[in-house]
Amino acid sequence: MFLKKEFRIIFMGTPEFAVESLAVLLQNNYNVIGVVTSPDKPAGRGQKISQSAVKTFALQNNLLVLQPVKLKDEIFHQQLKQLNADLQIIVAFRMLPQSIWSMPRLGSINLHASLLPNYRGAAPINWAIINGETSTGVTTFFLKHEIDTGDILFQEGTPIEPDDNAGSIHDKLMIQGAQLLSKTVNAILNNSYAEVPQNQVQSTIIHHAPKIYKENCNVNWNLSARTIHNLVRGLSPYPAAWANFLDENGCLHPFKLFKTRIEIDNHQFEPGKIETDEKTFLKVAVKDGFIFIEDIQMSGKRRISIQEFLRGFKSLGKMKAV
Repeated sequence: MFLKKEFRIIFMGTPEFAVESLAVLLQNNYNVIGVVTSPDKPAGRGQKISQSAVKTFALQNNLLVLQPVKLKDEIFHQQLKQLNADLQIIVAFRMLPQSIWSMPRLGSINLHASLLPNYRGAAPINWAIINGETSTGVTTFFLKHEIDTGDILFQEGTPIEPDDNAGSIHDKLMIQGAQLLSKTVNAILNNSYAEVPQNQVQSTIIHHAPKIYKENCNVNWNLSARTIHNLVRGLSPYPAAWANFLDENGCLHPFKLFKTRIEIDNHQFEPGKIETDEKTFLKVAVKDGFIFIEDIQMSGKRRISIQEFLRGFKSLGKMKAV
């Protein structure tokens, strides 16, 4: 058994999701001796140099920050060796080479935003909602060669409510995951844990969660209302589902969808047919009903409600969603 102040931890992470975990570790007085995060890079319209959310938080708490461009860089390896960590914790970071994750005497653990072995990959929150799952969760596990395949330490589930989207589930799992991570580190500190190989976990169908690309976000109006609605939920607020309005002159008007609702109806309209009163609602026909668009963003504009959109965009009844 080790005292917290003697137990040396290196934390690796980049986005906001990882900040909560780092904050909880510090709140629980764990000895975080260094933080590894992504290099600063240009961001936004002005391309100003921006630092990661984890770096911002780490500097505010006077933590040592390392920002390797290449994880196999020899100087970075030497820096890690000199820190002499007992454990490395990885939350929403890059894929590590074995020379890095195996360096600490107790290895490296990862927090993943799904109930492994389901939804291994870069976008577990998005794909769980896109696929219409009604529950998800968080998992801590030891790293090994293949991504997201290490032995499970702890898991906790959470429901996906009908009104949840990727943003709300992200925030729920960010908080839940941070607490589970603290529980995991405490168990390792006290040598009071068991490892469960993922092939021993009962699961009917294993879904994967690869990185989201633009083509994954394109709405196909020939699909069912529920499928399209789940796509919108699973990509909101980022990167957002997208489609086009085709006007009577053959011009395409691209837009993003952030919020929808569905109406199941046995209609005779062609998929993509737009129905609107041009004041309060806009709905698009799909094979088994309608998709009501509630929050929308046209190219180069801000996100607005459909009512605000209809006040400035006329003749939609003559257009088609494609």
